[in-house]
Amino acid sequence: MYIRRTIEDTIRSMAEQFPCVAIYGPRQCGKSTTVDFLFGEDIRKVTLDNVEDRTLAINNPRLFIETYGWPLVIDEIQKAPELFDYIKISIDEQNLKWVKNDQKRELMYIITGSSQFELQQSVSDSLAGRCGIIDMSTFSQAEKYGTGAQLFDPDIRSLLQKENETKAKYRTRKQIFEDIFTGGMPDIVTGKADRESYFRAYVSTYIEKDVRKMISQDSEIQFRNFLSLIALRTAQELKYDTLAGATGIDVRTCKRWLSILERSGIIYLLQPYMANMSNRIIKAPKLYFMDTGLCAYLCKWPDAEMLENGAMSGAFFETYVVSEMIKNCYSYNIDPNWILYYYRDIDQKEIDLLYVKQDMLYPIEIKKSEAPKKATKNFDVLNKYKMKIGTGLVIDTCDKIRPISDISYSYPVYLLGA
Repeated sequence: MYIRRTIEDTIRSMAEQFPCVAIYGPRQCGKSTTVDFLFGEDIRKVTLDNVEDRTLAINNPRLFIETYGWPLVIDEIQKAPELFDYIKISIDEQNLKWVKNDQKRELMYIITGSSQFELQQSVSDSLAGRCGIIDMSTFSQAEKYGTGAQLFDPDIRSLLQKENETKAKYRTRKQIFEDIFTGGMPDIVTGKADRESYFRAYVSTYIEKDVRKMISQDSEIQFRNFLSLIALRTAQELKYDTLAGATGIDVRTCKRWLSILERSGIIYLLQPYMANMSNRIIKAPKLYFMDTGLCAYLCKWPDAEMLENGAMSGAFFETYVVSEMIKNCYSYNIDPNWILYYYRDIDQKEIDLLYVKQDMLYPIEIKKSEAPKKATKNFDVLNKYKMKIGTGLVIDTCDKIRPISDISYSYPVYLLGA
């Protein structure tokens, strides 16, 4: 069963604009499946999991490119980094022909790989300016339930209109926490794999195939512990000294390991909003896991009910909301670093999310229970910025959009992305 991905139109658009498209995303998030669905009938595919093809690509990359021609999908391309220079040569030669004959550029290559860290590095080194970049993640809420996702717009008029048009059905807090516990990994969502067994194998495979090359062999156990420790800190501000000390590593290693996890699509670091008041802003990012199911597994929560009623329920609900917002950005080829921030100052006044839209700031709080009026108490700290302040939102588990005050509304989490 194929579940439609919101990002499909973005992939098609990129394929019309660039001779090469690279699709990034964490291991097993559905990259290859989506490419097969979109291009499988029209474009030949080679996977470098195949030993013979991989051997040819490594030993004679020029012959590999000449043999398979284009358009071509190359999966697991990081297993033969020798190909990148020859893909560059192929694109440049063909581009000269297009220019000479006044022809429109065509799609030549789609490249994907399960080791995002290595793929990103090779694309940056060899294919800069020639390759469109797309970020994918695991299933969003809208994709799981087939409700038809749209780009999130914090303007209240847009949100009210979408509420009237949506196919999404109300989900209780209990049901939301079942979604949080399950996560968005395609094999789990579609019932192909048992959750516990899947995540156990996933963590081992990720460390063995994606991370081992970048850490010393005797650090593997420490890295596993590090992964569990940061899962326990999801939705928290990063304190490198504390995290490094708890793992038994130095701060430099801590930052490097976090970079590996971020570039692998496992975590996201939400930056503070600093505009013109940077001297009063706490500068550390906040850490979020991109898949709440994986995070819950690493934290050893046994079921959704205990997670909902446990000490970390608020952190997991916040992680769920932030990851849904990031996935929504990815689906529409928007860099979340440009529009999503958090706010905290030295007076400990905090706003969970700031959505920046042109010259407007939209404050957003995240509460697992239906929002009390005091949830918006810090919104007025934004008045010091010389920007327009949009209507505030409190994303919670209510059943419909309701006004909290003249300038703020509660917004149901089940509508995110709908």
